[in-house]
Amino acid sequence: MREAIVVSGLGIVTAIGQGVQASLQSLRAEKAGLSHLDFLNTAHANIFPFGEIKQSTQELIQSAGSSIQRGYTRTSLLGIMALQEAWQQASLRPQQGLRIGLINATTVGGMCEVEKYYFDLLEHPEGDYSEYADTIDCADCTHKIADHFGIRHHVSTISTACSSSANAIMLGERMLQQNMLDIAICGGTDALTRFTINGFNALKNIDREACRPFDANRNGLNLGEGAAYIILEKASQAKSRGAEALAILSGYSNFNESFHATAPNPEGEGAYQVMHRALQKAGLNPGDIDYINAHGTATLTNDESESNAMLRLFGQLPRFSSTKCYTGHTLAAAGAVEAVLSIAALQNGLAYANLNFETPMPGSALIPQLHFESGLRMRHVMSNSFAFGGNNASLIFSQSKPLP
Repeated sequence: MREAIVVSGLGIVTAIGQGVQASLQSLRAEKAGLSHLDFLNTAHANIFPFGEIKQSTQELIQSAGSSIQRGYTRTSLLGIMALQEAWQQASLRPQQGLRIGLINATTVGGMCEVEKYYFDLLEHPEGDYSEYADTIDCADCTHKIADHFGIRHHVSTISTACSSSANAIMLGERMLQQNMLDIAICGGTDALTRFTINGFNALKNIDREACRPFDANRNGLNLGEGAAYIILEKASQAKSRGAEALAILSGYSNFNESFHATAPNPEGEGAYQVMHRALQKAGLNPGDIDYINAHGTATLTNDESESNAMLRLFGQLPRFSSTKCYTGHTLAAAGAVEAVLSIAALQNGLAYANLNFETPMPGSALIPQLHFESGLRMRHVMSNSFAFGGNNASLIFSQSKPLP
């Protein structure tokens, strides 16, 4: 019999705050973290709104700790800051003798630093660019984070676009069940880069205004940056360590529909399959889900596809919303960011407002959660992450303690 895998630590940093409590404060106030850019040098800085964390890279170094040395990129620093919170909450110490593994996700790696030197390299190829030369490898930020926390037993990197950190969480659960790890630290980190901004803009996928998930007049996403991690372990071990079980990772699934390189199946087949299979793994029925943190990018194709899938699976939908209208789309970090916010919703009986919604989409006519709501009876929540190439992931978290 499979032992329950519980969450014993949460950590997050996005444009709406550093830490779970700061994030919840913004969500309660229905306050988005979107603005024009202050720190990234791009021609689009004052054209599009972004979920930029309002600290310079130098300020992030100070926040991350005095032990940080040369060669740490913004991506690595955001990861360190988010993991510090989860690490402390789970009361982890390397000397405990536990087999601790880090499964990290990213798409840009150290590109946020390397791209700054592109024109310098072309004009002055003899210059010294060694400080960040190796950071463009996605695994570099993973190893920087692992080194900072003294993680040695297992270190790996996942990069499957927007489902990356959700897939990291799944791999962590499987490694725990196979007794390959005692502690699985799972999540992701991504910083804003000119490369990703230019790429999404070329796809005509960025809105010049604040994004409107599931609205008939939606016109694209807002890019963001951030990092988030959850710490997983077996329930029996958490109890023996005296760690609090914040939630149970009760179900998950990954399903690749391979419909198109950058667009989902409009009927939502991939999204339907991954949610359906996550429910099966959790041993739940659709009616057992109390809240869905939807992928909800506010792009024309994604919201239509996800809506069709949710209607097909649930019929009468539970409360649902997208938190990307607060944080922006944090790419590889999105799955973990939204997992952390989903667990916080589960713990505290919350449903987050889907900002900027006005008009239901023709066909589905779905209306997301319009206002922040608290005091709800939450048993099970679902968090969806759907990526380019049809790499879809769905996670289900359940209460670790019986509700009254």
